[in-house]
Amino acid sequence: MSDIKDQVRAYIVENFVMGSTKFVLSDTDSFMDKHVVDSTGFLELVTFIEDSWGVTVEDDEMIPENLDSLANIEAFVSRKLPALPQAA
Repeated sequence: MSDIKDQVRAYIVENFVMGSTKFVLSDTDSFMDKHVVDSTGFLELVTFIEDSWGVTVEDDEMIPENLDSLANIEAFVSRKLPALPQAA
């Protein structure tokens, strides 16, 4: 599922740090602590998540435990995605 983290990282670099190649964001870095995403940016990030993976982020799910790092977003989106059928 690192694809989720890779896509979100690319989105953040492109949209919030203007493509800076010097910007480093680890999987567990807090977006708020690193001053990467502000409140308006979180709404944009939520829209990106919903559009990219076809999930709905409910108001009560807009919490740091779900959305404040790449690892948190990956875990959150993975929980929201429908389970894939198991091969027989």
